[in-house]
Amino acid sequence: MTSGVYVAVVGSGTATGELYEKARTVGRLVAEKGATVVCGGLSGVMEAAARGATEAGGTVIGILPDEDRQRQNEYLTYSVATGAGQVRNLAVVCSGDVVIAVGGEYGTLSEIGLARKAGRPVVVLEGWDLGEHVVARSSPREAVEEAFGLLGG
Repeated sequence: MTSGVYVAVVGSGTATGELYEKARTVGRLVAEKGATVVCGGLSGVMEAAARGATEAGGTVIGILPDEDRQRQNEYLTYSVATGAGQVRNLAVVCSGDVVIAVGGEYGTLSEIGLARKAGRPVVVLEGWDLGEHVVARSSPREAVEEAFGLLGG
């Protein structure tokens, strides 16, 4: 068990199909290890990771870009309404002890950059492979195992 560990899961807000299922599996595996999932609280990868964690009995914190919780996904345990727009990406990645990026677009790229700047390790699953700056893995299980390995657990 890794109680007290927070894993930020970031990625595209429009993920569907196979990418959605991979993010859902990441969330489930993180929760099964006893860690808390932190995400942006909206749709796509964020929703999928939250759903997987919730289905496994885990805790999910969503850090929302809006001033209220109207757009949050239904799988969050707790949500934080920031009113900060995309700037909330910094709060998402800094809240995680490690970051797993699943797929993603430019918002995800910004989260990876912010995470590295803040000293957080980043594992990428089907997304921005930035060479030595991130660790790329090809399956949800490998990504989660690598993330916990980077934390020494």
